[in-house]
Amino acid sequence: MRQVRRAVNRVLLGLMGLVLLGAGGLVLFGGLAPEKWHDGLPKGWPWAAPGDVLLPAADRTRWTGTGWWWPVVIAALAVLALLALWWLVTQFRGRRLREVLVDTGDGEGALLRGRALEDVLAAEAASADGVHKAVAHLTGRRREPRVRVRLLLEPHADPVGAVDLLGTQVVEHARESTGLAELPAEVRLRAVRHRAERVS
Repeated sequence: MRQVRRAVNRVLLGLMGLVLLGAGGLVLFGGLAPEKWHDGLPKGWPWAAPGDVLLPAADRTRWTGTGWWWPVVIAALAVLALLALWWLVTQFRGRRLREVLVDTGDGEGALLRGRALEDVLAAEAASADGVHKAVAHLTGRRREPRVRVRLLLEPHADPVGAVDLLGTQVVEHARESTGLAELPAEVRLRAVRHRAERVS
């Protein structure tokens, strides 16, 4: 998911950069190029003369008198605003910690891949009785990581016991193995839903 988001970010930023670069280049060409360079431009080309404006009055007011114009403009702007807000939220929501600084005892430390620690946490949490599935997610800074764990519990599971086991064993093992002073954890519980089976 992180790689997909990174690729989408790069594509969107690249496209926006190309559009802005092209528009800026056209504006500079229209305003700063010598007048003789404008003679060979095709008919209808924007900024065919240094004094031309970006959008003539006729283009700006062409559809403003029709009933559908303003609802379409408002709807398009609302969609663009929602997409921009969604993109902004995805940049900060669920950002995973890529590396954790492990205390090796020699004063220098070593870097541990965040995904590897997440996998170990999830595997140990999922091995507990009554836990159907566990997903671990590291956030924060590499010197002060935090962990969020989602537990999918079987119907017979004890939620209090599962949370206690996670805090006293799973998270504590990870904290000790990485040499961290503390490893704050947030746990979210959900019950697994099994499809009902017909009994004959």
